[in-house]
Amino acid sequence: MTDTAPLPRDLYLEDIAVGDRFVSGTHALDAAQIKAFAADYDPQPFHLDEEAAKDSLFEGLAASGWHTAAITMKLFVSSMPFAKGLIGAGVEVTWPKPTRADDVLHVESTITEIKPSRSRPGRAMVSVETLTLNQHGETRQRLLSRMVMFGRGDQD
Repeated sequence: MTDTAPLPRDLYLEDIAVGDRFVSGTHALDAAQIKAFAADYDPQPFHLDEEAAKDSLFEGLAASGWHTAAITMKLFVSSMPFAKGLIGAGVEVTWPKPTRADDVLHVESTITEIKPSRSRPGRAMVSVETLTLNQHGETRQRLLSRMVMFGRGDQD
């Protein structure tokens, strides 16, 4: 259900700048995926049953926010070609609207800040805003993350 090809993990600190933007491939969601995730990790009626979900705040079947977050992470990793991986140092996540069974999701990530480390030359804390959008461009999740990023000379 995903048409993302992994990118080489080759961008170092010297290769990025504030404002750089990364766009992922897509992930098509359906009711079976929503219910399977919910059964394992967030077993609430509005994630498991269309009829029960109609009378909920969501007014219909909605993916768990944690399911949206898991899909976001998969798409985020596939679209951010950082050498040595995406090493999180903290996040803030919000879900402005529910993710639905017919949503085709993709993520758009923008580097918002780069703070060089004072104690570890060749490293920085990189802040990234990642929006998870559906096929209509509607935001389903907003993720603000801080990640450790390495320069070419950092051997740790």
